[in-house]
Amino acid sequence: MHARFFILLLLVLLMLACGRSEPQVLRLATTTSTDDSGLLAAILPDFEARYHARVDVVAVGTGQAMALGEAGDADVMLVHARSREEQFVADGHGTARFDVMVNDFVIVGPPDDPAGVKGMPLAQDALAAIAAAQVTFASRGDDSGTHTKERSLWLAAGYNADPAGEWYKSLGQGMGDTLRFADEVGAYTLTDRGTFLAQQASLRSLVVLVGGATIAANEDPALLNPYSVIPVNPDKGNINVELAQTFVTWLTSVETQQAISEFGIDTFGQPLFYPDSAAWREQ
Repeated sequence: MHARFFILLLLVLLMLACGRSEPQVLRLATTTSTDDSGLLAAILPDFEARYHARVDVVAVGTGQAMALGEAGDADVMLVHARSREEQFVADGHGTARFDVMVNDFVIVGPPDDPAGVKGMPLAQDALAAIAAAQVTFASRGDDSGTHTKERSLWLAAGYNADPAGEWYKSLGQGMGDTLRFADEVGAYTLTDRGTFLAQQASLRSLVVLVGGATIAANEDPALLNPYSVIPVNPDKGNINVELAQTFVTWLTSVETQQAISEFGIDTFGQPLFYPDSAAWREQ
């Protein structure tokens, strides 16, 4: 009788010990926009609870996120610079890229709009007007996906990718800090719509001037902003391959894509991101 009791007690203790086991850790290198917008805080708890995992988020510019992946210091990346993503995979640093979601870029600036860009349909024309007026433009200058897009727009406008002049401020900062700087000094800047909407309440001197009130009203296809998820090549070393692939499957699933589609509606009257995974499109 005593032996059976102690065996049962041992089994219970083992079960409790298993229940207290440390969660697996997933290292996610991602852009500041997914973090600053609040999206990750809204969706990651589901993944962590479902798979007994902890996601360690490093939110930096896309270039820095890719550098982390290339060095094997991340298991998976969530980024937004299509040509660079494709090159990352082609160079063997990532196993594949998977579409996740889309938002868009907008140009924001002071309400009095000294460069007269409000309502311009093309961002490149607006940038040309800002440069011609020599009014302050704040660039992230951080090798992020947003900075990559900005540089391509300057080239399309007929300028150097990184314009010279006292009016052009290259900050080397994330999106949130760049928006706060622009707000304080009355500058123009390029931002993803999601981060701007998420922080708009604290930005007293910035309004959307180019890109329209919603993504559907944005007339410039160059301002579309697709995001993808890329598992890092396990050849890099200490990569949690199984959990990274589980994360990709979860993030691109219809259930999680539905959560992405609803994020922001209650607060801002519009989603901050639009789902775009293969599973979502194939419904």
